[in-house]
Amino acid sequence: MTIIAQILIILIALEHLYILYMEMFSWEKLGKKTFGGALPDHLFQPTRVMAANQGLYNRFLAAGLIWSLLISDVRWSENVAIFFLSCVAVAGIYGGWSASRKILIVQALPAIITLLVIFLTR
Repeated sequence: MTIIAQILIILIALEHLYILYMEMFSWEKLGKKTFGGALPDHLFQPTRVMAANQGLYNRFLAAGLIWSLLISDVRWSENVAIFFLSCVAVAGIYGGWSASRKILIVQALPAIITLLVIFLTR
């Protein structure tokens, strides 16, 4: 896997660690700043357990991406990265369709670009 792909994977993993933090530990503060227009303020407190659950899923995505960088076999590392980047892309596409178009740009697009980098440099 190229250094460019690895850097992009690190950035995407960091993004998902940030999302984990926001959704699990700061939903009523950072969540409001991020999703304030999409969700009325009075719903942040009652939805914090649901948001924490979503944050946990983002942790799994970040863990898988980081794991892909720790695998010494290049082909296996790429395959694991492709799987987790595909999961991120699908989640981002669905989020862009169902919640906010911003998710499509912030989450799905970086994963799709990274997948293209991996496939074009194989």
